[in-house]
Amino acid sequence: MLSPDYRYASQLIREIKEYAPELCIGAACYPEGHVESANKAADIGFLKEKVDAGCEFVTTQMFFDNNILYNYMYRIRERGVTVPVVAGIMPVTNAKQITRICKLSGTYLPARFKAIVDRFGDNPAAMQQAGIAYATEQIIDLIANGINGIHVYSMNKPEVARAIKESLSEIL
Repeated sequence: MLSPDYRYASQLIREIKEYAPELCIGAACYPEGHVESANKAADIGFLKEKVDAGCEFVTTQMFFDNNILYNYMYRIRERGVTVPVVAGIMPVTNAKQITRICKLSGTYLPARFKAIVDRFGDNPAAMQQAGIAYATEQIIDLIANGINGIHVYSMNKPEVARAIKESLSEIL
């Protein structure tokens, strides 16, 4: 029986692996650092604990600047974290949504992205189209740079995921 008392994901991962070693376990990771971590190095240490406990892949929190992910990949590989990393991409289709989410998660918004939100944020149709285009460009760059796993945070909007998939039909 699994214990209900876990302070860290690594504790749960370890216990699940002991109880059901055949399960494939994924976990979250934070290219910009978890908001509750003292610093990025400590956060990578917690990631290493998850992997050492049996985590077989990780999915990133959303990010809007691919260079943040590329730098993160270098840092985690340097620390011995070699599991596959799935890049978490969020197509922003609502300006108010992104402001709230970024405040909660500490996600950096590049100037180029802020300009898109500022210009199209008051027009829902234009913001959706611009958000899909931005996410699609991010994904193209990730694939071109060897990132093979991508998770689209579609926020229960299948039409957004479909539009991205159609834009990438020949690339995928």
